[in-house]
Amino acid sequence: MKQAVILAGGMGTRLGALTTNTPKPLLRVGDRPFLDYLLENLRRHGVEHIVLLVGPHETQYQRYFDERTTFGLQINLVADLPPAGTGGALHHARNLLKEGFFLLNGDSYFDFNLLQLLEGDTGIARIALRHVPNTSRYGQVLLDGDRIVRFGEKSSTGRGLINGGVYWLDRQILNELGENSVSIENDIFPKLALKGSLTGAVYNGPFIDIGVPDALARAQSLMPEWRRRPAAFLDRDGIINHDTGYVWQQENYKWMEGADRAIKRLNDLGYYVFVVTNQAGVARGLYSAADVEHLHAYINQTLRRGGAHVDQFYYCPHHPDFGNDQYRQDCNCRKPHPGMLLRAMEEWPVDLSRSFMIGDKDSDMEAAEAADIPVKRLFLGGDIEAAISEIAPPFKR
Repeated sequence: MKQAVILAGGMGTRLGALTTNTPKPLLRVGDRPFLDYLLENLRRHGVEHIVLLVGPHETQYQRYFDERTTFGLQINLVADLPPAGTGGALHHARNLLKEGFFLLNGDSYFDFNLLQLLEGDTGIARIALRHVPNTSRYGQVLLDGDRIVRFGEKSSTGRGLINGGVYWLDRQILNELGENSVSIENDIFPKLALKGSLTGAVYNGPFIDIGVPDALARAQSLMPEWRRRPAAFLDRDGIINHDTGYVWQQENYKWMEGADRAIKRLNDLGYYVFVVTNQAGVARGLYSAADVEHLHAYINQTLRRGGAHVDQFYYCPHHPDFGNDQYRQDCNCRKPHPGMLLRAMEEWPVDLSRSFMIGDKDSDMEAAEAADIPVKRLFLGGDIEAAISEIAPPFKR
């Protein structure tokens, strides 16, 4: 689940002069290159390693990464000269590929919980599918259960399923490829469909392909709008795990029943999920900041096995009465102060009007009030899954 390959080597001829010197994923959309949206979304879902198949555009992509942050991602650029199609480009990257990996089109964006692609029997390849009003531009995909039985038919018009440009692939797909020019979409996927090795899952999140001028124009306003989403601010101890007092080791960590399912529901609906937790045990010398971060990594690793994730953990290691000079302070991040919540809103495009906070202490509610979070729920026991679901309704994207 930690690797993604992005197909970013196309020539973009339908966009005319716009792509003469700039590959499609580097075109500006809103206030940033389109590729920024893809990398940010992959990192949210736990991807750590990006293999970018850049075709003849290696210089442009190298300049892009030289000039900006890489979102904390490991990046490998793979050029294929002469061009070998999407399948040939993947073949060139074979020595970098894990046993399983995401594959994305670099000129389209499909907003759904990427970890859902791994649910059930994926076959050699699993494709994210979407209903559209007219399939003629993309080619229609036909499903029988979760098996794709026909792929890429462009003769039909009207509403239907299309390939959303996001895939989960088993490394076995390399057995279908070679060094010669071959298209994954037009050559490999139809062969896998005939073998019964191609599965699909339908998602209904926002989708756009910027490969034609009118879609690129619409993306200028849609992409920034889609990034902005409501956030679920969750206290940690007593909300997602039992509060047994200074929890910092995974062997002492015990999930609140239903918390993992509740977080997955939030992911599936499109909420940002932030954990905001006081960890004064660091100031008290009971454990280190590194111990807190290791536990949070364990929580997310466990969640991802079930198709869920926390977007960001925020914790306060300080206390006004304990610790050395580094941690002994009455800081703005320690609840009931709102610092952790405000920081999340600075670092992420949060739609505050539809966000909520749930915690088990008055200090959680006071922090939420100070951060102007409109919906607050004090949880004093019972069914945490039901409590979170009750205050997190679906929202239109």
